Order: sequence, then structure tokens, then C-alpha cells
Amino acid sequence: MSKKYKLTSESKEVLGIKLYRIEALMDFSDVEKGDKGGFIEKENNLSQDGNAWVYGNAWVYGNAWVYGDAWVSGNARVSGNAWVSGNAWVYGDAQVSGNAQVYGDAQVYGDAQVYGDAQVSGNAWVSGNAWVSGNARVYKKIKIIGGHFYHFKGKSEKIEKIQMDNNYELLAYDPKFEEEDKNSEKKQELLDKA
Repeated sequence: MSKKYKLTSESKEVLGIKLYRIEALMDFSDVEKGDKGGFIEKENNLSQDGNAWVYGNAWVYGNAWVYGDAWVSGNARVSGNAWVSGNAWVYGDAQVSGNAQVYGDAQVYGDAQVYGDAQVSGNAWVSGNAWVSGNARVYKKIKIIGGHFYHFKGKSEKIEKIQMDNNYELLAYDPKFEEEDKNSEKKQELLDKA
């Protein structure tokens, strides 16, 4: 199998780690042969198969892995042992780190952070200044634009339970939702009652 990209001599040092800009060696998806991509530490960070790509000034390093048809772009950072796969997008100034996984058709963007053992999957969107951490799972069609979502709580923190549908509840501290969400009125009523 031929390689779809190579590491170029253009590099930058980040936190004592040397990252290399990538260059496409063939056409695939919306990438053309010769296009420059973002920065990765080593070839193990980005699959040579599928349409996965790192764009712009995005960084992927450590043992992080981007594969399938996933995209990382903008100023996004993927590090640690994190995986971004499927058709997932991580972009803007978003960060995915630790053992976190973003997959399916999920999107993480803005200043959002996904870390620890957290997973974002399905058609879920995590954006704005939202943090998803610990063992938290965000999936299906949930759109989170702010707040902190995790698997544990401090004694002084009030965790709110939000009914998402007949089978699922969301546990959150200081949640914020997109206004155009069709269930936003119901969610706000539940928040007001809490």
C-alpha cells in the first residue's frame, strides 16, 4: 500500500516535542497531492489509510491517533492516548487528550475540551467552552455548548439531571444548550425547577 502523506522538514517544537508538517502524496477526499496539512509528531499519529487528515495549524502528538475519515483542523490539539476516528471532526481551538475518544459523526469545536476517559460519539456536538472529562459519555444527537460534564462531583457542586428522551438523562453542572434545539424550552423548564 502506498503512503498518502509524508512528514516534511518544516517543524516546530511544542512542550519539548518536535512536530512535523505533513504533505499529501496523493489525492483523496478534498486533499490534493502536494497540499500541506497540520503538524504531527510521528506517522503513528495519522493513519495512511482512509481519508483522515490533519489540516491547518492543528497538532496531533504523543500516542494520539487520527484514523478512518476523521479530520482535525484549525488550531485543534489531539494528544496523549486520544483517538479521533470515523467521520469525527475536531476543529477550532478544541482539545482532545488523555484517553479520550471522539468517533462516529461527532464534532468537538470552539474552545471545547474532551479529556480523561471521556467519549463523544454518534452525532453529538461539544462546543463553546464545554469540558467533557472523566468517564463521561456524550452521544446520540446531544449538542453541548458550555458547562462541565464528568463522572464525579464535588460535595458543593449541584449536578442537574436533564431528561433527554424516554431512555436517557444528562447529568451536568452548569449546562448550557443551543437555543435552536427543539427541546430547549423543555430543558430550560427542567433547569428552572432544579
